Amino acid sequence: MINFKGSQFEREIILWGVRWYVAYPISYRQLEEMMGERGVTVDHSTLNRWVIKYAPEVEKQFRRRQCPVGRSWRLDETYVKIKGKAAYLYRAVDKEGHTIDFLLTPNRDREAAEAFLHKAVRSQGLPEKITIDKSGSNTAAITHYNKTHETAIVIRHSKYLNNLVEQDQRAVKRVVRPRLGCKSFWAARCTIAGIEVMHAIRKGQLIRTGNAPQTPAEQFYALAA
Repeated sequence: MINFKGSQFEREIILWGVRWYVAYPISYRQLEEMMGERGVTVDHSTLNRWVIKYAPEVEKQFRRRQCPVGRSWRLDETYVKIKGKAAYLYRAVDKEGHTIDFLLTPNRDREAAEAFLHKAVRSQGLPEKITIDKSGSNTAAITHYNKTHETAIVIRHSKYLNNLVEQDQRAVKRVVRPRLGCKSFWAARCTIAGIEVMHAIRKGQLIRTGNAPQTPAEQFYALAA
């Protein structure tokens, strides 16, 4: 359960603001206007603080209830702007298109790729194979991981098969792109965590409780219960 104690706003209102921001390509000022139309007076800077504080908490709850993923991964990276500079978002999906994991890093090199691999393996277990493009840093990262941990992850180079993760990350970038860019690396990480959770929920990756069907929005709100 997420702790909302100390806030002057009700939990439902906070979750409205957080979900709308991570679900749709809007700015904080647009969100402020939307909240106002629903009778909630809240400053855009407060909405920003809500996202930074609560989006990572929602991700933690999602991780506890995420559906199992496959052992064949597709890995790629894309970039996002932070204060006008590029940062790199490493992502992986399985062959069904389900999100494995993600990691925002300041660099695009072997160390960054291996940091992502460590994170993904900790959360999802060891894959049998990973499909990548011709990226030398990704190849080096998997090779080094195999050597260090005495594992046997198969490396498969295929731009065609990796189209799956490239197409998937467009859904994430559609939400990020219209904005002017996050003001800090930490804010970007927190925001992307929320965006990725909402995207994964829409793909049906949340284990639901009960028999009644739930919309993606209802599933997101239920994570805070």
